[in-house]
Amino acid sequence: MEFNLDKNKSDIDIYEELSILIDHVIIPTDRIISNLSNFIALFKDAFTKISWIGFYITNNNKLFLGPFQGRTACTEIQFGKGVCGTSAQNQETIIVDDVNQYPNHIACDSNSNSEIVIPIIINGLTWGVLDVDSYSKSSFSEVDKKYLEIFVSKLVKNVNLTKFVIS
Repeated sequence: MEFNLDKNKSDIDIYEELSILIDHVIIPTDRIISNLSNFIALFKDAFTKISWIGFYITNNNKLFLGPFQGRTACTEIQFGKGVCGTSAQNQETIIVDDVNQYPNHIACDSNSNSEIVIPIIINGLTWGVLDVDSYSKSSFSEVDKKYLEIFVSKLVKNVNLTKFVIS
């Protein structure tokens, strides 16, 4: 499946296009790993500002690396540590304009400069997080937060993520 998105459009216009395409990528009858992989591939392909995008999945108050696109990544993050661990623990989206100024930042890729992390909450528990990085500072805004939260909610609604277990 191939989509041709105009990367020169505004973020809002790209997200609006993705709102239509996401229904062709999230397929409830597909395997969970396939849905997670295609979900991140769609966003990595749509935005030039994204240097890394992927899931970290919870097991015993730790986040473990799941499907991603980008450079090699950290494989384990404690709840409360770094942007991902803090988002997971507090169950709230975090936008960081300059990761070098963020206390406890975990530098998996030293070229990364900004980040947005969206927690994935199922039945009140943190299933994991969607982590998105950029090599540019201040790459993510409230527009990204709004749309990424909507897309994560759609993923949770259409795919039974609770069947995906890290062991």
